[in-house]
Amino acid sequence: MRSLFATFLAVSAAGLASAQEVPTQGGTMGRSDATAFSSREVDVAAPALGGYTERVLAGDLWRRTDLPLRDRSIVTAAALIAGGHTASMPAYLRLALDSGVTPVELSEIITYLAFYAGWPSAMSAASVAKSAFAERSIGADQLAGPPGLLEVDEAAEKERAATVAQNLDGMAPGLRDYTNRVLFDEVWRRPGLAPRDRSLVTIGALIAGGKAAQLVGHLNKGLDNGLTKADISAAITPLAFYAGWPNAMSAASVAKAVFEKRPG
Repeated sequence: MRSLFATFLAVSAAGLASAQEVPTQGGTMGRSDATAFSSREVDVAAPALGGYTERVLAGDLWRRTDLPLRDRSIVTAAALIAGGHTASMPAYLRLALDSGVTPVELSEIITYLAFYAGWPSAMSAASVAKSAFAERSIGADQLAGPPGLLEVDEAAEKERAATVAQNLDGMAPGLRDYTNRVLFDEVWRRPGLAPRDRSLVTIGALIAGGKAAQLVGHLNKGLDNGLTKADISAAITPLAFYAGWPNAMSAASVAKAVFEKRPG
């Protein structure tokens, strides 16, 4: 596996530019030498930021074992894409690939976030990913996911469609049509990204966008798709750093309420 050093080059917005970090078999990062983690530019402009980047972000957050490195990479990439943070994306897209996210999955995450973060954000991310894929000689022919669509729980889907109809009763018939016909009948069923991971991406994007009102349904859907309460709790933590404390705190409050209503 490539050194994680290569994934953190030239990301001044995140203060990550020179470290020798490697994923361990257990899915966390361990420092292999004493190279500084923060960039020289960040140290000059905001030395305290450089210190926190090295000590807290690199030295603590990315070494936590409560969430696999792959999942932390997915939720962080989702937050950056949703926030349109293209300057920080290259390193984290490389990190996702180095952490076990396949090119097909990364391509699917970008496609999917066109619907949850908007086309401009997804198109910008696709431009960045193009370079990341080119570095590894990954062509478009390697990004096609499996054919067909995943099966759905017919009863649950009927209930979901009824909720959409109720929420949009007499309002935005086009939105109702696209929600049912494209978003859920097609995009959510694409096999290039497992439902569990798709829920993780959705949660990360909603939190990054401050969409707490939409979280209840998607937290429940995530639990139905195989995410555990512990997974979701751990995923909220890095989003405090990558989407801001207010968004993470609001999300934690919503998640607590959802968890209290769910058995187990």
